[in-house]
Amino acid sequence: MEQPKPSSVSVPLKKVKRKIPIAPFVLLIPWFIGIMLFRIYPIMMSFWYSLRDFHPIMGDRGFVGLDNYRWLLFDFPLFWRSVEATFRYVVFGTPMVLASALFIAFILNFKLKGVNLFRTIYYVPSILGGNVAVSLIWIQLFGSNGPVNTIMMMMGMEPVSWLRSEAFAPFTLIFLSAWQFGSVMLIFLAALQNVSPSLYEAASIDGARKFRQFISITLPIITPVVLFNTVNVLLRHFQEFNSAFLITDRGPNDATNFLNILIYEYAFRRFEFGVASAMTWLFLAAIGILTLILFSSSKHWVHYND
Repeated sequence: MEQPKPSSVSVPLKKVKRKIPIAPFVLLIPWFIGIMLFRIYPIMMSFWYSLRDFHPIMGDRGFVGLDNYRWLLFDFPLFWRSVEATFRYVVFGTPMVLASALFIAFILNFKLKGVNLFRTIYYVPSILGGNVAVSLIWIQLFGSNGPVNTIMMMMGMEPVSWLRSEAFAPFTLIFLSAWQFGSVMLIFLAALQNVSPSLYEAASIDGARKFRQFISITLPIITPVVLFNTVNVLLRHFQEFNSAFLITDRGPNDATNFLNILIYEYAFRRFEFGVASAMTWLFLAAIGILTLILFSSSKHWVHYND
């Protein structure tokens, strides 16, 4: 007796309607409003101000196009003096912070007694930041009769006007930035701890010394972290304001009159919002170009583990 063939008629599956949850979108509304009010709107308004002769008290005095940019680039020497001071601080300060942080992280990576205490001590200055207390300490240290000059005179050297000299004032602020490397050091320390000890053991068997191991093994492996820290430190130095404003008061002959201070001067003291906004956009363009160059060059020296 033949078995009946199974029916080839397929029964259509019932379509399930999926409901899109509304609650997450409702909860995102405050975030969206905050982004629009405190990020997007100020950016758009600053660009609009940069094309106009705008004064918050006297009002909008009309559209000037690119005149603000043209005046800054060709008829305002103080702007270029401020650009020079800013780039000097960035060019000398960024490598010093990176080198100091990597050196201390390399030392603190060894298994030493009480190493956690030293890690905390080295991290504390980065928490303090460029606040008033730190500025007062720095003024006392590098003052005319401060400990630095006192030690120099004890060694038979002439005292230096660290905070009032056009040559030394910028480097005094660079020393302060190099002292505040705690967060950068911790990131380097985490990267160093992720390097496999077997690589060092193999290198030791081959006769490689510590310095050679650091150059040939450690640095290539942590280059992604080096890139990350370089970008962060670079942006932090470009945005420096507190130390130059509180310690050197823009310095002798505008030696520490960084772009952020000049923007603050024209925006909140002279109320020239158009000029200040134009400076901000030129500043943003310079940072963007340098960051783009840094990322473009990274393909030649940054090594990723694929």
